[in-house]
Amino acid sequence: MSGIHHITLITGNVQANVDFYAGFLGMRLVKRTGGYEDATQLHLFYGDGAGSPGTLITFFAWEAGSPGRVGHGQVSEIALAIDPASIGFWLTRALSHNISISGPVQEFGEPVLRLTDPDGIIVKLVGVAGAASQAAWASEGVPEEHAIRRLRAATILTEKPEETEGFLSAYFGYRFAERSESIRRMVDDRGDAIDIRDARGFWTSAPGTGTVDHVAFRADDLGAVEMLRDRLQGSDAVVTDVHDRKYFSSIYVREPNGVLLELATDAPGMMVDEPYETLGTKLWVPPSLGNQAEDIKTMLPQFAMPGEERIIYRELPFVHRFYVPEDPDGSVLVLLHGSGGSEASLMPLAARMAPRAKLLGVRGRAAEEGMPRWFRRFSPTTFDQKDIAFEAEAFAAFVEGSTEAYGLSQDTTAYVGYSNGANLLAALMTLKPGVIDKAVLLRAMEVLDNPPEVDLSATGVLLITGREDQLYARYSARLQQSLASRGAAVEAHVIEATHELGEEDVELARQWLEARLGPAAVS
Repeated sequence: MSGIHHITLITGNVQANVDFYAGFLGMRLVKRTGGYEDATQLHLFYGDGAGSPGTLITFFAWEAGSPGRVGHGQVSEIALAIDPASIGFWLTRALSHNISISGPVQEFGEPVLRLTDPDGIIVKLVGVAGAASQAAWASEGVPEEHAIRRLRAATILTEKPEETEGFLSAYFGYRFAERSESIRRMVDDRGDAIDIRDARGFWTSAPGTGTVDHVAFRADDLGAVEMLRDRLQGSDAVVTDVHDRKYFSSIYVREPNGVLLELATDAPGMMVDEPYETLGTKLWVPPSLGNQAEDIKTMLPQFAMPGEERIIYRELPFVHRFYVPEDPDGSVLVLLHGSGGSEASLMPLAARMAPRAKLLGVRGRAAEEGMPRWFRRFSPTTFDQKDIAFEAEAFAAFVEGSTEAYGLSQDTTAYVGYSNGANLLAALMTLKPGVIDKAVLLRAMEVLDNPPEVDLSATGVLLITGREDQLYARYSARLQQSLASRGAAVEAHVIEATHELGEEDVELARQWLEARLGPAAVS
């Protein structure tokens, strides 16, 4: 075993990531999947034309996630090999794309260009004599002779450089090659490098967007992975069991200063479920999910390849995400999650309520014990009235902004809220009448102490309560009466359910939306 198999990083902006790695760098997007640890997390793989081991850069998508901090116990830079004669090409390309680039400088006898990706990750383009790819990929703007060849190196920041070096030497086949200032370069038989930088005195690292999650090394087969696992289990290192990642099998271990390392098999590879011609065009989710696969696909962020039509996201008061079905009918559902949810939480249910509607999921800005909410509460059934009014005003601004930015129409737009999200919608209707006129409220209650007397005669509401909902069932009648007394057309149902949502909610909502948005929206 030897060589780097792949490097996995974390991005907070999927579209910008695709535009940079597939667009500017011209790498091939060879796989798009739901993650194995978290199926609702998009995982992208870039590489050469065949997605060969040794060329792969992969990204976990943490949309709107918190930025990480690069420090010791982490990888600070990744390096990609290009032909030395391509240095001028990449300098010119960076300037023409308004991408900041520095260099070239000489590092270990090789010309190096440094640039920064949209998440702030340092990516080096290194001129490596004789560097070759098994399946060089030519893209629009990047001809084959200038294409990225393979991974070249990763730079590890460590407070224990001697121990890190010894660990890589003992278990991953790397050997010391040369030293430059505070960096010790280790190489392997394939010519890949790990640069160990003495980071004593640096701050500690923190995971998040714009950081490297792990570096994976290559194993010829599963036997090599199992052999290393057995060796590591006899040491002080904590090693995982073998994981089947469909495209490779692997184990994980942390080196003495905490950098996460992986050993992954070359086989079966990226083409186990897609042919070369269409590699990376289909979204795959772990097969263990079974009939949940379609729901997971709905929750994963969408993006466009370079040159394709895409949604241009605008700066608005709330984090939000669009889901566009294959055959949209022009209708839109705006989704407000319950406590602890996210902008994607209601998308699977909403897609069943109206399969051809675009879905605009929105994330609440209040937080309770780290969980997103829509406004602050003092107890499960008493709420901060000032915060409700403030967030209702902000959401009304979001409605106005999204209507203009994304071309929404009130006639073809309905709002779906669950629990805390439904409560904000109910409050918004009475605090800001006319902002929304069609709302599905799932497991809602009246949260306003003194709702204003307003005219809601142009507003339609579907209110669905779970009879066994221990939290809200006893309060839903007050909300129904409050809305109806102000003229809203309220259709209320009490179903045999708890606070959780189910298929009866979906069917009732489907019928109600069909009557108000038209049959095309739910067919």
